Amino acid sequence: MAYILNIETSTTNCSVAISYNGEQISLKEDNNKQYSHAERLHLYIDDVLKQAKINSKRLDAISVSKGPGSYTGLRIGISAAKGLCYALDIPLLSIPTLEVLAHRIQIKEGYIIPILDARRMEIYSAVYDEKYFCIEPTSAKVLDKLSFENLIKRKQVYFVGNATEKTEYTLKQNNAKFINKLPSASQMCLISFEKFKLKQYEDVAYFEPFYLKDFISFSSK
Repeated sequence: MAYILNIETSTTNCSVAISYNGEQISLKEDNNKQYSHAERLHLYIDDVLKQAKINSKRLDAISVSKGPGSYTGLRIGISAAKGLCYALDIPLLSIPTLEVLAHRIQIKEGYIIPILDARRMEIYSAVYDEKYFCIEPTSAKVLDKLSFENLIKRKQVYFVGNATEKTEYTLKQNNAKFINKLPSASQMCLISFEKFKLKQYEDVAYFEPFYLKDFISFSSK
């Protein structure tokens, strides 16, 4: 039995969810580029607690999307998560952002390639199969017309994320589909519960965001 607060702030989508035994019971998110997560995140946390009809002392863990993504967004989300873990004396869980993003779609067969914009012609990407098994871990890539060619030749490929427009324009591939979505705390619920059961906790004192690259702010995208 576990209530987990899930926090996703790696992009412009400020997203918070509470899950109970892996099932989402409340969600608050907004992809409004005109506000900062620093102003909204704690309000959203209060909102999802009210929706779930529990107080923070009922939480058993905090789960946070660890990156890559926006430097500012990750720092805000992870700082909030660590602060709550300290205050409530509960464990911290982390989930790779691209794993969260991969779960935004379901496929019967093929490859899921979550992609996030990393400025200019660069992207953050990873590769998952239809069961969300990670085939290629997160990395930063410079796009060209041959990117992902070996995968596209084998099976249908599904690109999902906020870098789909420039990826589609660069690759010009028929055997690829492009889905413009952002990571959401909703997709963290089941993943975080599985990690909680396995006690895959982070060291709250030393845990840091997985930036992968140097500073990237919201305004630079």
